[in-house]
Amino acid sequence: MPIKAILTDIEGTTSAVSFVFDVLFPFAARHLPEFVLARADEPAVALQIDAVRAESGEAGASLERVVEILLGWIAEDRKATPLKALQGMVWEQGYRAGQLKGHVYPDAVEALRRWKQEGYDLYVYSSGSIQAQKLIFGCSEAGDLTPLFSGYFDTTSGPKREAASYRQIAAAIGLPAEQILFLSDVVQELDAALDAGMQTIGLAREGGVLEGHETVASFAVIDLARV
Repeated sequence: MPIKAILTDIEGTTSAVSFVFDVLFPFAARHLPEFVLARADEPAVALQIDAVRAESGEAGASLERVVEILLGWIAEDRKATPLKALQGMVWEQGYRAGQLKGHVYPDAVEALRRWKQEGYDLYVYSSGSIQAQKLIFGCSEAGDLTPLFSGYFDTTSGPKREAASYRQIAAAIGLPAEQILFLSDVVQELDAALDAGMQTIGLAREGGVLEGHETVASFAVIDLARV
């Protein structure tokens, strides 16, 4: 069946992993404590604070303890949904203030724009929150890229290394999995997408092969007609 939609990862795929670990995470670690303490009474923030308490098993945690838990999760790169949500809020402040600009590889920008013009529907699936995804593309070094995308998926759709997550995403997109191409730099994610019936291409920007999947070093060499 011909490809009709493309689902892409962000870290290591459209964007440098170093941007996340060397720019975004340190920015969140610096600004998150003040953000949580100053805005804890706002409903959206309070909801995530309660979620941190629930996920950590510390129902009575003080705000200061919540901050400690969050900083610990950042240090261990834990894929915790309330952390991702709060990080997204902090990053939004940084993006809106011009302190942050989203990194997207030029070859990814060019290919995504071309595929959109050719009629493919584009989607994002990342462990970062949907809010964070929209920010990295909406406030990117290449300008606002959000008009290119038809939808976004994060860990609320399930873990990225489980086939059920990709089946759920295909159902949400409204296409047979076989008509969706998934792009990622992580072989376990590609394996899960393949198990769900999707087509896959691996990105190995530093070279090498993601075993079991067609592997490329750049979006520029992806030929959708051959998928």
